[in-house]
Amino acid sequence: MYQCRREARSAFVPLRGLRYHVRLWGEPSEERTPLVLLHGWMDVAASWQFVVDALRREHFIIAPDWRGFGLTEGPAADTYWFPDYLADLDFLLDHFVAERPVHLVGHSMGGTVSMLYAGARPERIRRLVNLEGFGMPATRPSQAPGRYARWMDELKALHRGAMDLQSYGDAEGVAQRLMKTNRRLDLDRARWLARQWARPDAQGRWRILGDAGHKVTSAQLFRVDEMLESYRRITPPVLWVEAGDDSLSRWWQDRFTLAEFHERLRCVPRLQTARVEDAGHMLHHDQPARIAELCETFFSNGD
Repeated sequence: MYQCRREARSAFVPLRGLRYHVRLWGEPSEERTPLVLLHGWMDVAASWQFVVDALRREHFIIAPDWRGFGLTEGPAADTYWFPDYLADLDFLLDHFVAERPVHLVGHSMGGTVSMLYAGARPERIRRLVNLEGFGMPATRPSQAPGRYARWMDELKALHRGAMDLQSYGDAEGVAQRLMKTNRRLDLDRARWLARQWARPDAQGRWRILGDAGHKVTSAQLFRVDEMLESYRRITPPVLWVEAGDDSLSRWWQDRFTLAEFHERLRCVPRLQTARVEDAGHMLHHDQPARIAELCETFFSNGD
């Protein structure tokens, strides 16, 4: 099984009425900018371990399990609203770094959160790295009634237990599932990740550490004009990193293309771009050394 070079420690923080779990690496330092790592949908903070191990410099690293993922509690309500991630991040920075600006790295959903947050709180970010945080396809107001209906139907299915996450007989089954999803993930890393991504229940079944409520369609439409306005207000430098595999087109086909997203990026004032070959959407698993190198080179230009 994969052996960690840098061991994380866990902290549980009371945050907005939830018991938030955060992984920490390194120690705070006045000389070094804190580094915050934000995982994606149906992932956990431990997912960053391979990148952390590949870093050449010492950093104080803060990586939360988002609400309802990993070891962080979910809310009492049965619905997840995207603005809550921004507020959780804001409170988290208050707790760990006070007024100090941070380097922010987000993957997928975490990358989308990072961009929106940087538009709202640009003074809190020194440099931002977005790893395949695309956002969502554009929507139209005419879709709202149908979206509300689908949201209510899926909530009923959730409460019937019809949307429960799949369970597995053992950790090896979880590892095999991870490798099926990501063909580049080797067995050693998959076995390590499986024990961070899932836990056995009282019956011995290994269950994913994620609230099934995350699968419910959002009642809110995705408003591209709001996102673009956030992009325009990002004042710190941004590094956009995409994988050699075009996962966006595979997910959404012609509903949302890579060319369309590149057009959105034109609104970011201080943008740099990079491409990581031989990698898919989970590029921090596929090429962790390359991601670590890109981040540290980008950060060093600002420290």
